[in-house]
Amino acid sequence: MPEKKITFSVTGMTCANCARTVEKVLSKDENIKFASVNLATNTAFVVGDESIDLEKVKKLVESVGYGVSTEKPQQIEEKRFRQIKRSLIMALAVTIPISILMIINMFFVKVPYFVLLEVIGGAFVTFVAGKNTIKGAWIALTHKHTNMDTLIFFGALTSWLTSVLALFGFELASFGAIGTMIISFHLLGRFIESYLRDRATKEIKKLLSLQAREARVVINGEELFLPIEAVKENMLVIVKPGERIPVDGIVIEGASGVDESVVTGESMPVEKKENDEVVGGALNLTGILKIKVTKTGEDTFLSKMIQLIQEAQGAKVPIQALADRITNWFVPTIITLAVISGIFWYFGFDKFYPLLESARKIFPWILSTNDPLSFAIFAFVATVVIACPCALGLATPMALITGTSLAAKKGLLIRNAEAIQTMKDVKVVLMDKTGTITQGNPAVVDTNLDEEVKKIVASIEKNSNHPLAKAISKISEKYVEIKDIREISGKGVIAKYDGKEYFVGKPEDYSRYETLLKEGYTVVEVRQDSEIVGYIAIEDPIRQDSKIAIENLKSMNVIPVMVTGDNEKTAKIVAEKVGIEKVHSQVKPDEKLEIVRKYQVEGNKVLMVGDGMNDAAALKGADVGIAIGSGTDLAIDNADIIITKEGISKIVDAIYISNLTFKVIKQNLFWAFFYNIIAIPMAMLGLLHPAIAEAAMAFSSITVILNSSKINERRYAKVFSSKKSCCI
Repeated sequence: MPEKKITFSVTGMTCANCARTVEKVLSKDENIKFASVNLATNTAFVVGDESIDLEKVKKLVESVGYGVSTEKPQQIEEKRFRQIKRSLIMALAVTIPISILMIINMFFVKVPYFVLLEVIGGAFVTFVAGKNTIKGAWIALTHKHTNMDTLIFFGALTSWLTSVLALFGFELASFGAIGTMIISFHLLGRFIESYLRDRATKEIKKLLSLQAREARVVINGEELFLPIEAVKENMLVIVKPGERIPVDGIVIEGASGVDESVVTGESMPVEKKENDEVVGGALNLTGILKIKVTKTGEDTFLSKMIQLIQEAQGAKVPIQALADRITNWFVPTIITLAVISGIFWYFGFDKFYPLLESARKIFPWILSTNDPLSFAIFAFVATVVIACPCALGLATPMALITGTSLAAKKGLLIRNAEAIQTMKDVKVVLMDKTGTITQGNPAVVDTNLDEEVKKIVASIEKNSNHPLAKAISKISEKYVEIKDIREISGKGVIAKYDGKEYFVGKPEDYSRYETLLKEGYTVVEVRQDSEIVGYIAIEDPIRQDSKIAIENLKSMNVIPVMVTGDNEKTAKIVAEKVGIEKVHSQVKPDEKLEIVRKYQVEGNKVLMVGDGMNDAAALKGADVGIAIGSGTDLAIDNADIIITKEGISKIVDAIYISNLTFKVIKQNLFWAFFYNIIAIPMAMLGLLHPAIAEAAMAFSSITVILNSSKINERRYAKVFSSKKSCCI
């Protein structure tokens, strides 16, 4: 049964537990094979059978208290940012005056009716400015799970209730002002977090800004502007100088220079004329183009590019599994520890409180009181608000967002996020020759066929998409109709015409073509009824970046290996030119997978790079599969990573980005674990003030995001140049 993929935005999530809850309910559905929910981007990605649709997914998500939005992620994030900003302003407008009055009341003079001010101000901040926090906590509790909002709500509510009880005459320290600080610090952390997330996804935003909203379409001889959603295949679109091409298509009239840097990364304009393909998002520079639409909507190159990046950013890597297991039990465990801390101090106050006198020299904010209940509440609130599952939940996805964004900027579309973790361990790189090490634009340089045979051979090969076949099909401008064509895997093509059988493919005896092979040409033999009638010599220029890429791979202790179906002599000449020492030649497509397995059995992590056609099985079987793609041939299902510009030099980029991203993930997880391991016991011991605890909690999440932002071009260039002086 065919698979169906759906990517959508989830609303209402505030922490890793929210994301895990949504992911869990999606994964339980028997029609969904895979589900991944990303807290950093507030998006989800599901793979299921044909029965899965957005409406069904929406019901599943709503069943645990969250929502699904059809709005674009950036629109949702903008609304969320504005909402947090409004709430933060309201909270600070009350919290700052109350905090100043609290300091005056504690250290200088008693402020009249201060407890009443705490009750009123605390109620406003907790229940008005912090209403979304309460909503998030309520959703979680009513659906029998917990999240970050649960901890914040418990801490703020407990603090506010102490002021209410103190107002009614109970002998209890009033923590109402601290409750307002907890909510304010929480909102401030969310505000900064949202701002930093927005910066982290800037590469996606750049791509989204390239998507046209309307197109100038020719209908009944008239030019009309239509919304891009209304543009259909085979329509005619006019693009004038200075305008972005709105859709993928073929030029049927006009000529112009086109900036395709969005596709190739090359800033030099490309000349486009009749019958040339163009991609949406490219910028038309000089002339008017009339384009026949071939792809629209989600099928265009730019849409697929954006979709692939978002899917990779929403996926998970194996190292995240530990953090996920911990965050699942994190909030209930923290609440339990907070209760234990409160009980401990209530009943052990007289015995253990004197021990804190010496600690007060280091931690002057330790509560000074003679009331066991007041100190028990102090420790309870501090423990509740110090814990931070958000840092654990954001550690991996934030690094993946910045890592995949940098990869996209470098011309690498990462379809499988797990490749980020695997790439750093790659020891062997297997690479095809034609279209991978070479440019994939072969041309016929010599042939001894007569004109009649040229016409027949060109007609046989014109129906194939293989690069060599395309080159051969151009040896004649005249064609004949060939009906009976049969391909022999790994050898060539047999066809019948006018009662005769023709073979076009590999020579039976390469020694006949020694001179041509020494030049590095690929030789195709033509036989008529088993008799040799001639040859075709083809040259495919080596990519400019291939040699430097091989040098860089060797410097990283990665073994480059050529695996090609071409003959041994041609393969070795090309390998020698680029510096490859290990060569597997005359390999059939089904044998490439066997070679992948051979190196894996030897204990190596294997990367396979090819053109995604004959290499499909090997790409799938390798630990990491990389396909050399183009703007019009992007969706290669068997590859983990797709190279959209340049050649195998991008493998080096991918390995360095993998190392950098994984290093940051480990740093994030270390600091998230370290923070909680140190901070929670301190809070339980009464050594942390709740306001300081909440500030530290917010800062821990911000630290993870800031650390993830180190995965940028400047940092990459620094790491790269420290490894090898010859940069890509």
